Amino acid sequence: MGGAIQHSQAFRIRRFVNWFPLGLSYALLYMGRYNLTVSQTVLGNLMPKDAFGTIFGVGAWMYAIAFLLNGPITDRIGGKRGVLIGVFGAAIANLLMGLYIRYAVSLPEGVTISIVPVFTILYALNMYFQSYGAVAIVKVNAHWFHVKERGTFSGIFGIMISTGLFLAFDVSEKILRMVHESGGTASNGVWWVFFAPAILLLTFFVIEIFLLKDKPSQAGFEDFDTQDASSGEADTSPKIFDILKKVLTNKIILIIALTEFCTGVLRNGVMHWFKIFAKEHIKAGDMAGWQFVNDNWGLMLMIAGITGGMIAGVVSDKLFGSRRPPVAAILYGLMFFAVLLMIPYLQNGWVLGALVFVISICVIGTHGVLSGTATMDFGGRKGAATAVGIIDGFVYLGTGFQSLSIGFITMRNWLFWPVFLIPFTLLGIFLLSRIWNATPIKKTSN
Repeated sequence: MGGAIQHSQAFRIRRFVNWFPLGLSYALLYMGRYNLTVSQTVLGNLMPKDAFGTIFGVGAWMYAIAFLLNGPITDRIGGKRGVLIGVFGAAIANLLMGLYIRYAVSLPEGVTISIVPVFTILYALNMYFQSYGAVAIVKVNAHWFHVKERGTFSGIFGIMISTGLFLAFDVSEKILRMVHESGGTASNGVWWVFFAPAILLLTFFVIEIFLLKDKPSQAGFEDFDTQDASSGEADTSPKIFDILKKVLTNKIILIIALTEFCTGVLRNGVMHWFKIFAKEHIKAGDMAGWQFVNDNWGLMLMIAGITGGMIAGVVSDKLFGSRRPPVAAILYGLMFFAVLLMIPYLQNGWVLGALVFVISICVIGTHGVLSGTATMDFGGRKGAATAVGIIDGFVYLGTGFQSLSIGFITMRNWLFWPVFLIPFTLLGIFLLSRIWNATPIKKTSN
């Protein structure tokens, strides 16, 4: 089936009304996920690097494990219900984290506690509900976007992620600055980094009740054949174990999952630790480059994500005939050289910031085109949530692995940071070369 996909203007407008608030909800989930990094930079001894690594690592693994349950559940109950569960649950978890931090920093002088046990539980609870977000957004959009449109959608997916990173890092930093300028201290206002996304998530929970629809037919339009792996199958609700069997026996999905393990190591291995590294230089009085990049880190990630997401998506559709692995492999190749160059320029704020910017373009573009798009292609409409659950689960297995590892090794020497990342760029290239020509196999009849 060649040529451009034709939709009426009314359909396109309604599709925008569907995915735009959904995308903002997903961005706010990111704000309520990565606010932990911002809180670490001001909590000092309450959350040292190894404690942060433990809290984030356990949360990441909870996120990964939860996908095994929540992906099939979302395929069964629908994306809208999945979004509502995730948004509401993450809002409550962020509210509880904010309240606990407020209690911890308000204790009388001389009274200290370890926040790690309680905060690890609360953050893991947050990440459990967060896991509904990715599976639900892909599940919904699998019904609204044809295979030939999904590369472009991966660019949209990258924009959603990037907006969330901007909210999580720069907006959260501005919240702390506003608290400081109003006469308080950053540590005594850090709970607002958790309260703000909680309030916004609850607002979008209400909005999505009224606007979000799982399928075009629920919004007054005809459903259409998206030409993915569910094409030609009867439009009935599949059993959970049938979905799991279909996804877990798909060699291509499993290779993508292993690749996304590497993506999780690289994405969060750069995104979180650069900011913490920069803060250490700033506290030591080394302002050259570090202050600028630190103050604009969220904006840089947003620009990198939009750039990487749109380039990866459009190139996969237009240059590689809607194949996702080739463009991801090229981006992994660029990451290898950028990470390698981090070693000689580790103490140069301007150059390291530029290298990390390039890595962010590549890794967010890769994540969007694999987790956001290939999951719809190879999982199909019926198994999209389960496929993204498995694949994104591997992303966060990698995230948890790097969090515990880098938190430990950087307490000793920051040089181990880029050295640790290099092998994962090479492994990603190798894995993607194995599925270079992969496209979804469609049924021709029921």
